[in-house]
Amino acid sequence: MMIEYLPLKRITAMHADEIHDAISSVVDGGWYLRGEATERFEHHYAEYIGTKHCIGVANGLDALTLILRAYIEMGRIKEGDEVIVPANTYIATILSITENRLVPVLVEPSIDILQIDDTLIEQAITPRTRAVMIVHLYGRCAFTNRIADICKRHNLLLIEDNAQAHGTQFCAGRNSLAAKPDTQFCAGRNSLAAKPDTQFCAGRNSIAAKTGSLGNAAAHSFYPGKNLGALGDGGAVTTDDPELANLIRSIANYGSSRKYVFDHIGRNSRLDELQAAVLDVKLKYLDQDNRRRCNIAHYYLQNITLQGVKLPITSDSVFHVMPMLCQQRDKLQHYLTDNGIQTIIHYPIPPHKQACYPQWNKLALPVTERIHSEELSLPCHQAMTDEEVQQVVEVINAFRTQ
Repeated sequence: MMIEYLPLKRITAMHADEIHDAISSVVDGGWYLRGEATERFEHHYAEYIGTKHCIGVANGLDALTLILRAYIEMGRIKEGDEVIVPANTYIATILSITENRLVPVLVEPSIDILQIDDTLIEQAITPRTRAVMIVHLYGRCAFTNRIADICKRHNLLLIEDNAQAHGTQFCAGRNSLAAKPDTQFCAGRNSLAAKPDTQFCAGRNSIAAKTGSLGNAAAHSFYPGKNLGALGDGGAVTTDDPELANLIRSIANYGSSRKYVFDHIGRNSRLDELQAAVLDVKLKYLDQDNRRRCNIAHYYLQNITLQGVKLPITSDSVFHVMPMLCQQRDKLQHYLTDNGIQTIIHYPIPPHKQACYPQWNKLALPVTERIHSEELSLPCHQAMTDEEVQQVVEVINAFRTQ
C-alpha cells in the first residue's frame, strides 16, 4: 500500500464529527458570508497568532496582494518601489509584488536553512527599497533579529508570508538561525513518542512569538494542504495596525466601508462562513497536530543515514514540508515511488526561471537553483503512523547511490 504524501481524507477524518457539526450549523443558520462564523474565527486566530487584528480573505495570494495594495493607498509604498524577497519561494509571493506594479529584488537563501540569507539583505537595499517580505518557507521561521534591525535602521516595512507556517514560533533568545542542531530540536530522541513539551520551541528559557506577529503585517493561506487547512480556498491578514486592518477589510469588500459607499477601488476577497467554521474547529487542534509533525520530522533527522543527502537545519519549524536535498533527487524519488512512498518536489522550477518572468530567466542564482534541483519533500503529517514513518526511513537508508 502506498504511503501517501498528504492524505487529506485521513487528516479531515481526525475531526470529522466536529467539522460536520460546524458545517451543518452554518447551513442551517442561513447566513453564508460575513457572519458570526467568520467573526469568531478571526477573533480566535488573531488571539492565537498574537495580533490585534485578523481579516479573513479569499486566499493567501489575495492576503499578500492586499497588504501591499493597502500600503500603497496609505502612501507608504508607490508604484516602482522595490520589495526585497527570497529568491527561493512559491510563485505567489512574487505575484503579489508584481501585481501591485512593485519591483521584486531577489535575494539568495542560505543552503543550510533554506531561508533568506540575512547577511545578503542589506547589500540589496537601494534608495527605492520600501519593504522586506520574508517567507516562512516549509513551515520554518525566517525571521531573525538581524532582519528586524535592518528594517528598523532603513525604515523598511517587514511583511511576512506565513502561508506555510501556522503555529511556528520564533524564540527571541536566539540571535542566529544557524545555532547548532542540538540546541534546536531535542537531539538524541529516537522515539516518536517524545513528550510534547520537549519538541515545540519549549523549555528554551526564551520568549516565543508566533510567525504572523513578527512584522508590520502577515499573510496566511488556508489552502487545504496547509497545517491549518480549510476545505477549499481561504486566507487571512494579521496585523497590529488598526488603519491597515480597516483599509484591507474595505478594499477586500469592493472598497466599501459601509453598504453601497465605496471609498476605494476594491475587489471581492472574502473568507466564507463555511470555511471559517471549519478552520475554527481545526484551529483547536493545530498545536497538537504540529507537535506530531515535529516528532516525525525529528525522527527523520536523527535516523536517516543515507550518504549524499542533506537534511537542512530546521529549528523553529512546524514542518509543513519536510525537505531534504539530494543530488540524485529524481532517481531517489523514482525509487521511493517504486517502494510505495509518495514524495513531492517543492518546487521544480524557481521563480526566476519561470516563463512568466522572462526578464529574469538569465539570472544566475546558484543557491536557489541548487535547492530547486535537489529538494525532495518526505511525507510528514499528523495522520502518519509510527510504522509508516519507520518504513520511510528504512527505505531511504537502503537506497544505493551511483
